[in-house]
Amino acid sequence: MNFQDIFKSSFLDNLSSFSILDTAIALALAFAIGLFIFLVYKKTYSGVMYSPSFGVSLVAMTLITTVVIMAVTSNVVLSLGMVGALSIVRFRTAIKEPMDICFLFWAIGAGIVLAAGLIPLALCGSIVIGAVIMLLANRKTHLHPYIVVIRCDGHDSEVKAKALLEKNVHKSIVKSKTAQQGFVELNMEIRLKEDNTDFINELSALDGVQSAVLVSYNGEYMS
Repeated sequence: MNFQDIFKSSFLDNLSSFSILDTAIALALAFAIGLFIFLVYKKTYSGVMYSPSFGVSLVAMTLITTVVIMAVTSNVVLSLGMVGALSIVRFRTAIKEPMDICFLFWAIGAGIVLAAGLIPLALCGSIVIGAVIMLLANRKTHLHPYIVVIRCDGHDSEVKAKALLEKNVHKSIVKSKTAQQGFVELNMEIRLKEDNTDFINELSALDGVQSAVLVSYNGEYMS
């Protein structure tokens, strides 16, 4: 055993197996794609409250996934240890928006593809995915569901309000009805014929109608 063998280390061997230039290029591309994912998320977000921290986590997740996959692909033993280490991680944060899952999977997938060296696939795929999400998310339609809350003073005013409403909308369904002495409240889901809500003004001006409220509805919350 000579002097060089004493200081020989597998850790230093692994250090020399990585190219600093390749790592820098991969991380720079991961940051660019993660930033693009963040901008698409910010542009197309339609939930109740926008969370800047979730957008930043998309950039970080792309970078982290790239680093992890680059390490895993360099060593089979390390990949097995990484699987065991990640299996004990438990995420407790609830994902309330279905689109958030798509953005998370997009960030992870982009990091994996970049770390595998498939740079054209990562770039072209991200551009196509971003364009599709922007196109579909920003497409507005008058068939979007709405909830109309009508408060009136009795049966006659209720009949008039429903007749006016059915004349101006494509479809209407009674979701709930509350009736008290001299007071009736209707909650109806509607689909508009066109992107025009002036009929709410006419509805509130009817005799016996105390108020008429139109709110957007997505099945989980009102906004």
